[in-house]
Amino acid sequence: MVWHIAKRELYEHLNSLRFGLTTLLLLALMLTNAVVYLREHPKRVQKYHDAVTNARNALTAQADNLYVLAQKGPGAFYKKPSPLQFCAEGGEAFIPDVVNTNSWQWRTDALKSFWRLSYPSITPNLGNIRPDVTKVDWGFIVGYVLSLIALLFTFDAIAGERESGTLRLMLANAVPRHAVLLGKFLGAFLSILIPFSIAVLMNLLVLSTSRSVHLTAGEWERLGIIFLIALLYTSIFLALGLLVSARVQRSAVSLVILLLAWVTFVVFMPSTLASIAGGFSAPMSTAELRERRSQLREALEEPFEERYGRRFLSEKQTEVSPKMQAQGDYVMKDAQQQERLNQERLTEQIAQVQGARNVTRISPVAIVQHLIEAFAGTGFERHLQFLENVHAHARQFREFVIEEDRRDSESLHVIGVPTGMSQKRVEPGAIPRFEDTLSLRRDFNTAAMELLVLVLFFIVLMSGAYLAFVRVEIG
Repeated sequence: MVWHIAKRELYEHLNSLRFGLTTLLLLALMLTNAVVYLREHPKRVQKYHDAVTNARNALTAQADNLYVLAQKGPGAFYKKPSPLQFCAEGGEAFIPDVVNTNSWQWRTDALKSFWRLSYPSITPNLGNIRPDVTKVDWGFIVGYVLSLIALLFTFDAIAGERESGTLRLMLANAVPRHAVLLGKFLGAFLSILIPFSIAVLMNLLVLSTSRSVHLTAGEWERLGIIFLIALLYTSIFLALGLLVSARVQRSAVSLVILLLAWVTFVVFMPSTLASIAGGFSAPMSTAELRERRSQLREALEEPFEERYGRRFLSEKQTEVSPKMQAQGDYVMKDAQQQERLNQERLTEQIAQVQGARNVTRISPVAIVQHLIEAFAGTGFERHLQFLENVHAHARQFREFVIEEDRRDSESLHVIGVPTGMSQKRVEPGAIPRFEDTLSLRRDFNTAAMELLVLVLFFIVLMSGAYLAFVRVEIG
């Protein structure tokens, strides 16, 4: 019985004007997405490769001296562009694609400050966590277009049948109401699935013809997950359409209510809530950061100067002595505390963005945007994985320097002092290379809660639609 009703609904939709317009609209958007991506992606990849090559060449040039390598550090870290950026642009223009290493310039020839990680601002625009209407990516197509199409396919599903009198005839033939509701849901779902699947296949077909796009098995797996997320999200709005259509008597009223709900939950709510939540907390400003740096350095210098004199940093040491050890300790402690300060500011920035994202979870479109970004390898969650990769490599690089110094029996083994470290050349091939990788398992763990919220949205709305339809009086 359910399948019979679903086939009837599907047949009616296939012969309707809205089905044809939906097919044309989705095809146009998906083809536009593919063309724009093929124009922009090679430039992003080339820019990334050029930056990485320059960084590696600069690092190789420092291998002649272990102290210079240790003092200047591994150089800049660049985030690898995602080949699935056509799925979700993810506000990449507002999120930095690099983490720098820098050092403080001391006025001394004897010692130089050691490198520390430096982080550009995460995003200057918290409103960017919603789908960007200027980017025709899958996130926009699914978040905005599919949700609206789902409402247009269901606003008259029950109210229209009631107006025409066919609902009374159907129920008079002892057709269970749950069968009617499920049949109409499946019919509308298949009516959207067909044009959406065709548009997606055309999109991927155009992309696969380009030599600049190479998708691995893991990336195809991510595409499959994104496609399923899109269907789950569409089901939520189908359930919402059925709920409202079951509660009102006229299809025109149902359409007005659903359009108001769509504008509220999809258009206004995500950006408005993000802006409000972002204003509750402000990360450390640049001026505050500079002041804290000076305070930390002054506090660090004081005990060393009291014991070894004000010029102890300028005195060149050639033998292992308490003063040489003190110089090494000072250099390393300064680098550690300055990097902790940078990390503190970064943590505050991340907390601000995460707070805004948590508030917007009341809107399904914000949730689906987060999910598509996570599995496409773009956006904020991608940036957090990039930072994890940077921190792991920074630890590996520091350990490498220490191990290289220990291998040299002629070294004085005082890290931070030029004369206290190995003078032998470092093999460039032995220097650890940074690799920016993605973990599908981590993405699943991160997305688990948001996936559950989407499922709960669907269950609640579908249950509400069933209860509303069961209680409706057919006069």
